[in-house]
Amino acid sequence: MAELISYEPATGAELWRGATSDVDQEVAAAREGFVPWAARSLSFRIETLRRFANVVRQRADAFTEVIARETGKPLWEARTEVDSVVAKVDISVTAYAERTAQRRMDAPMNSRMALRHKPHGVLAVLGPYNFPAHLPNGHIVPALIAGNAVVFKPSEKTPATGLFLVECLHAAGVPTETMRVVIGGPAEGRALAAHPDIDGLLFTGSARTGIALNRAFAEKPEKILALEMGGNNPILVWDTPDLHTAAVLVTQSAFTTAGQRCTAARRLIVQDTLADGLLGELTRLTNRLIVGAPHDEPQPFMGPVIDNETADGLSESFLALMMKGGRPVRHMARPDPERPFLTPGIIDVTDVSERPDMELFGPLLQVVRVDDFDAAIAEANATRYGLSASLVSQTPALFDRFWAGARAGIVNWNKPTNGASSSAPFGGIGWSGNHRPSAYYAADYCAYPVVSNEADAARASIGIGLADG
Repeated sequence: MAELISYEPATGAELWRGATSDVDQEVAAAREGFVPWAARSLSFRIETLRRFANVVRQRADAFTEVIARETGKPLWEARTEVDSVVAKVDISVTAYAERTAQRRMDAPMNSRMALRHKPHGVLAVLGPYNFPAHLPNGHIVPALIAGNAVVFKPSEKTPATGLFLVECLHAAGVPTETMRVVIGGPAEGRALAAHPDIDGLLFTGSARTGIALNRAFAEKPEKILALEMGGNNPILVWDTPDLHTAAVLVTQSAFTTAGQRCTAARRLIVQDTLADGLLGELTRLTNRLIVGAPHDEPQPFMGPVIDNETADGLSESFLALMMKGGRPVRHMARPDPERPFLTPGIIDVTDVSERPDMELFGPLLQVVRVDDFDAAIAEANATRYGLSASLVSQTPALFDRFWAGARAGIVNWNKPTNGASSSAPFGGIGWSGNHRPSAYYAADYCAYPVVSNEADAARASIGIGLADG
């Protein structure tokens, strides 16, 4: 059996190693574990997940350490991810009650209508590496509350975090047969997604993989498919006197988590008359950002990207944009050629005629200068993606126009593009998803509605269309 090894991005040290999983075996176990879990009362399942939140609280320091070491995130940011894992339970309980609660409705002839929800069965969850606990947990918790069994495959780049999450679920009393984990790489991911005995797939990851999954599921309408993909997200700065604050919002949008958020700003669209002043403020601010390892003191603003291959690709993308006519505002640097640390890169691509519509997943921001607000909205929408967009402006009427015109599932005003709330739906359009938003609306794809027309006794007659007899 093959072996998987996880390395720390910041140091290159081996963090974890283990054998890859037998996908057939894991799915078969989940199939066995589904019926008894679904037969438990909703209150039992909720209490079990509340115990899970308590287990995570008790193990928060160790969980933080695993996330930080395996992703390279600063400790402060890894802690916020653990906090999000805990908070997801109460949010999911509330969402289930609101989105999928049992309801009674009046019906004619002394009968009644009942609306209830049933779990799908065995749901596969494919998790990403950028939030290796929080994002898969956002699928897993509502799926378990609804009564499903889950087979979770963490990213091959963050298996230790995925295993830690599952161990916390088991420690809280989620049966081992109900919550399974698949360790492996792309081959195991493809085998799990294509397995005939899963009833659905909940995916967070790249558009390329999501589109392939969408194609594979096109002939499987009986299976639920929820795709949460990336974005080529714009942040617009227009008609605002406070350029320092605008620069802070742009920096938070583009460079938090080393730009490895699906909601990160990839494109800064700026009013031409403000561009020089804003880019000056942005350069001064990004020059001060500390890039470092998770345990460095003082704590860094951002850590490395996930691995050297990713860092190489981003460096090559920056050079490719320069070759197309982009003008560097701040060069992307690689302080240590052996490790995937990157400094924020900013490049003016206003004069680049064919801008690539790609999710460059890292600390790379493209700048486009525009002199007309309608043209700025058109530039914001010049993408196949549609996850997040933000406007920084002091003019409410401009936000009204922006909100109406922007094609995105998240449209913010004087806030970063990232940092979405788990208490709201999360999702986008175009290549950013398949209209199954997650976060608060995850309850919608974890159970299906069943409508019943009911009466205490059978009463029926046919009043027309019968021959005499």
